[in-house]
Amino acid sequence: MMTHSDLGDTQAQAQFELEQYINEQVEDIAPEFEIDSVDDCDFGVLYRVWSGMRLIGTFYRAVDGLWVAQPCNFEQHPRCDSSEIAQLMIIALSGLLVAEAA
Repeated sequence: MMTHSDLGDTQAQAQFELEQYINEQVEDIAPEFEIDSVDDCDFGVLYRVWSGMRLIGTFYRAVDGLWVAQPCNFEQHPRCDSSEIAQLMIIALSGLLVAEAA
């Protein structure tokens, strides 16, 4: 039976592995993406992630210091430790990362 601490460790490991996978995949396609920012009355500085001329998501820094990723057409808004991870989450959740066959 898993304890509460085992579950937390498992979730942390899964998050780490996802972030590592995303980092590896993005290295090959990163030049296709562009990031800019606008001032927003609700979020402060709102960063926008573009794939060509298509907006794929936004992210901002929350009051608690975490970064909130807001991928377009995705209901969940993951909270991330860094702006880089927020960008990668938007790209991954937008379906723009493709796993290679082993």
